[in-house]
Amino acid sequence: MAHAMLPPLSPLASFINTPVLTFYVLGVFELEVPFDKPQAVEFLEHGFLPLSKRFSSIIVTDEKKVQRWKKVECQTKNHVIVPTFPSGLTQEEYDVKLEDYISDIYMEQLPENRPPWEVHLFMYPTSNAAGTMLFKLNHALGDGYSIMGALLTSFKRVDDPSLPLKFPSASSRLPGLAVSNYSRVSNFVYRCVNTFTDFTKGLLGTYLKDDDTVLRSKTPMVEFAPVNISSVTFSLDQIKEVKSKIGATVNDVTTGVIAYALQLYMKRKGQFVGETKSTALIVMNLRMYRGFKNLEEMLKANIWGNHFGFLTVSLPSFNDIDNVDPIEYVTRSKNEVKRRMNSMASYFTSKFLAILGTLRGPEAAAEYIHSNLRNTSIMISNMAGPVEKASMAGCPLNSFYFTVPGVPQSLVFTIVTYMGKLRLVVNSERGYIDRDMLTSCLKEAFTKIYATSVGEHPVKIE
Repeated sequence: MAHAMLPPLSPLASFINTPVLTFYVLGVFELEVPFDKPQAVEFLEHGFLPLSKRFSSIIVTDEKKVQRWKKVECQTKNHVIVPTFPSGLTQEEYDVKLEDYISDIYMEQLPENRPPWEVHLFMYPTSNAAGTMLFKLNHALGDGYSIMGALLTSFKRVDDPSLPLKFPSASSRLPGLAVSNYSRVSNFVYRCVNTFTDFTKGLLGTYLKDDDTVLRSKTPMVEFAPVNISSVTFSLDQIKEVKSKIGATVNDVTTGVIAYALQLYMKRKGQFVGETKSTALIVMNLRMYRGFKNLEEMLKANIWGNHFGFLTVSLPSFNDIDNVDPIEYVTRSKNEVKRRMNSMASYFTSKFLAILGTLRGPEAAAEYIHSNLRNTSIMISNMAGPVEKASMAGCPLNSFYFTVPGVPQSLVFTIVTYMGKLRLVVNSERGYIDRDMLTSCLKEAFTKIYATSVGEHPVKIE
């Protein structure tokens, strides 16, 4: 009876917190000045815990196997972990230590007897920061927009802490009002056809597999395999130049760059077989269907929790990679995403999962999600960060990124924008994906796409 008074997890949150499938959010904040434990505890107690009651709650299961949130007394200092390493190493050596540490904690289970989050303070200088703060949270607490967004809004502007951080508005492709009755009707019919086709393909996703390529290992339980995390940083202005030339969005350009880079990677690995069936699951923020354009609007509306779906996008590929126009990768990505966006399949899939979870339990819905991820090649998730330089409790933020542990794929791409730069982060299966080769392919892909569309070579890619 007491449990009945506790708020239940949302259906989606319960699906991604099962023995079959457990997602986490790992946020990495690279600071100009290292945080110590007392500073971190103070920030968490005054800047983090007040953001949501969920951060002071544990997950319990009632007699009917329903997962619920139970408010508890949060002992903040027990959530802060400070690893120790030898002193006096070079930045490059600490880079390796940090990467190995992230891989170690990547899929560690969080204790069930306290709120499902923890902070790790890497207090050693790396190539990117004087100190690094790692936030690891159970995805059941909320999606990236909830968690990372709330964290970022607790930060301050470096130039004027009294002003709120600004976030770029998202360009939406959700269909608006047409200019004629004929256009309305034709668009409605087109959207219905797309919805039926995409929803049906989604239902068959547990059976339809991508082609076997060097992008997909056959490692059992690949979500628990050690990982490498690498990144490439582009000028956001240069990406916008390509965007303007082609009439695309920033996400179209990055998807095209990834698709081109993956074909270059397969060729370098000696595994290029021409056109292949390679699918990306692009994480979609379902709040956009409610008309919200940026992070500030979504947070003001207090739409907390997990409100995401997947766009199933076929990645463009060509038989003759040496003679294809690199812009074709962006153009085809744009057309594919545009068609998928003109569909309500993500919405109906979320409803289908809710029904499946009600009838057969959360693990059945988790099995469905797991199979769809395992049968596709990559996942892409993106988030727009602040326009201005931000600080955390007075410590300026050099850069940040996030990734999603628990995804059963060999390759996961996450994208963040911050201070005029776009950072493309690659989470790859260690020992299977050649991360240095893939990073080189990403740089080559963007260089060729930029040079072809703009007519000159881009500035240095980091």
